[in-house]
Amino acid sequence: MNDRDRALLLRLQDGVPLVEEPYRAIAEDLGMTEAEVIARTQNLLSGGVIRRFAVRLNHRKAGILVNAMVAWRVPPGDVARVAGIMARFPEVTHCYERAVVPGRWEYNLFVVLHGRHRGEVDRDIVRLSQAAGIDDYTVLVSTRELKRAPLGLALLLQEAIR
Repeated sequence: MNDRDRALLLRLQDGVPLVEEPYRAIAEDLGMTEAEVIARTQNLLSGGVIRRFAVRLNHRKAGILVNAMVAWRVPPGDVARVAGIMARFPEVTHCYERAVVPGRWEYNLFVVLHGRHRGEVDRDIVRLSQAAGIDDYTVLVSTRELKRAPLGLALLLQEAIR
């Protein structure tokens, strides 16, 4: 990786412009050709420097105002079944298991949902509970967003720059 690749990575970290020819706009910013930006991006992807190239939605601008993490207490032998049910719901964006901390935190399955208003999210949680047959849960709702950064790319850049 050279200085031109580093400059491109830093520019991509700020996002791709929403214009008709985004790679051309990036190329103009960096003093490269559009073809060079595309080729370098493809090389960084195929070389594993960039693990993925994806859209990151600004939920609030899209009208999605409620973000909730639901922590479920699921019997250990039932986690795979319950997670399989919950993960199939289109409202669920994340579904993962975590170890419990006996006596402090007994919830072991976590689901993240988003919605336009709290009532919508609450209804979705009830539907998940009924579908999975699990009614022991707690809901953690975001009150504000403190930071949103492409941490994965920043970490990759730190490794690549060394």
